Amino acid sequence: MNPSRSRTPSRSRTWWKTAVGLALTAVMLFPVYWMLNVSLTRDQDMRKSPPDLLPLHGTLAGYRTVLDEQLPYLGTSLAIGLGTVVLTVVLSAPAGYALAKLRPRGGGILSFVLLAAQMIPGIIMAMGFYAIYLQLGLLQSVPGLIVADSTLAVPFGVLVFTAFMSGIPRELLQAAQVDGASALRTFRSIVLPMSRNAVVTVSLFAFLWSWSDFVFAGTLVNGGAQEPITLGIYHYIGNNNQQWNAIMATAVVASLPAAVILVLAQRHVAAGVTAGAVKD
Repeated sequence: MNPSRSRTPSRSRTWWKTAVGLALTAVMLFPVYWMLNVSLTRDQDMRKSPPDLLPLHGTLAGYRTVLDEQLPYLGTSLAIGLGTVVLTVVLSAPAGYALAKLRPRGGGILSFVLLAAQMIPGIIMAMGFYAIYLQLGLLQSVPGLIVADSTLAVPFGVLVFTAFMSGIPRELLQAAQVDGASALRTFRSIVLPMSRNAVVTVSLFAFLWSWSDFVFAGTLVNGGAQEPITLGIYHYIGNNNQQWNAIMATAVVASLPAAVILVLAQRHVAAGVTAGAVKD
């Protein structure tokens, strides 16, 4: 058999799959490109027909408007995102360690409850939080929104940490116990450093969920002095529905932190998400 003939069909199939993949990627990324294109388009060119596929006479007026009007919203979203990350990791990492290694009574039921909690619609949880916060005086507050956003991230975090920590060799934990380390010391000095990929994964998803949250924000802090960027964009559209370059510039700026963090952490996220999927 001629080796060149056997390689030709394989190369053809690879080229075809690559072309299809690039075409689908272009279709999915086109809204992102159009958002960037509109953010650089002048007001007088906004209603051209057909529209310009490239910002031939680009302007940064929209981005200047963002810097003048949207920075407080971005700062609030950053504070909420970081607070949600800290609270989620502090609660879910010890819980995942307990379910994975300490095997408490009722651990299977707890895992099922955590899985079922992720299926509850957010609007139902938001109504419950509204009734509770109304009594506690936590409406229109950043700490209240951090707690609410954490309810979405903690169940996911516990499941990720449980899967990851289940793969840690028990011999390491037993050696630490022989050396006199307590369960807390073992968790802090051995388990947590080895779970770095899981920590990054849970932190990233917690930040993304809190950064993009609209349901909890619109229910619990709408109209307050400190609103996240999702509400900032919503109010901005209502007040400036003709300045689409400024609206799209706001969306671009709001997307940058999440995109940068995702690119930088993708290696750890891939390892954290797949942890526990394959067992020896």
